[in-house]
Amino acid sequence: MSEKLPKSRRIVSSRHLAEGEGWELSELEYGLIVAYNAFSRWMTRCMTAAGQPNLSALEILILHNVNHRGKDKRLSDICFLLNIEDSHTVNYGLRKLLKAGLLDSEKRGKEVFYRTSAEGADLCAAYRDIRRHCLLDGLDSAELPGKDLRELARSLRALSGHYDQASRAAASL
Repeated sequence: MSEKLPKSRRIVSSRHLAEGEGWELSELEYGLIVAYNAFSRWMTRCMTAAGQPNLSALEILILHNVNHRGKDKRLSDICFLLNIEDSHTVNYGLRKLLKAGLLDSEKRGKEVFYRTSAEGADLCAAYRDIRRHCLLDGLDSAELPGKDLRELARSLRALSGHYDQASRAAASL
């Protein structure tokens, strides 16, 4: 005879972090870990299908961010918008994207501004088309309507603020 499973199992990556009060956050964190890794894998495979197999997930995020709204961006703008503290990783990605011909740069005073090249913009458009075909066409809008996606996005942005504050508190210990 099989043992009856509890109605709501705790699905966590680290049981020791899920003991006692607040265990639900550990379950969410596991969901974030799995989603982040799936999203990273998706980005690199989509970019490979678009014709650029040699970019990391961070480099793809940088390229899309620089392409966003067609506005020139500085290193600090990119780091701020992507919530990346280590600007060296972004700077490395920018240099790689420049070398690949996907970005152009222009020095204005002491600042360097980046924009997508024609090749970079075409690559972003190809990525968008593959994303639409492989990802968006497979989403069931009845299961996950746009309104729910927007609410989830708002919640994740709010949660990121809590993690940022907690990281500042931990750094002061």
